[in-house]
Amino acid sequence: MISVFLGGTCNHSTWRDELLTMLDANKVSAFNPIVEEWNIEAQQNEDWHKANDDFCLYVLTPEMTGIYSIFEVADDSNKRPEKTLFCVLKERNGQAFSLVMEKNFLKIEKDLLNNGARVFKSLEEIANFLNQYELKTPKVLKK
Repeated sequence: MISVFLGGTCNHSTWRDELLTMLDANKVSAFNPIVEEWNIEAQQNEDWHKANDDFCLYVLTPEMTGIYSIFEVADDSNKRPEKTLFCVLKERNGQAFSLVMEKNFLKIEKDLLNNGARVFKSLEEIANFLNQYELKTPKVLKK
């Protein structure tokens, strides 16, 4: 079974729930960092998953109000490019990124690819990749 950290846009965005319905529960274990109360325990749990999961996925949507996820994906693409996955969903729930933001994301995607990260265009592409991915060596992790 592979594990994936689900980072990216929060703000009541439903992309995580949608992706979870597409993932093969027998092959993919996904960690959703969204909790009711953000505290030190939640932060430590998130940090553990980002460091130990097989993949760190960052999905950005026009629902985002902060920019920390952009830093996270850039940081991971430099430190752990082989486990960094990225996707920009240009339109969600009646909202869309501006043309300026779209151009920025195109450049970010190019740089992430150059670092060795993987870039996707849809939740379906992400699900297909994760559902078909085979780990090369089994892992044993203790939390």
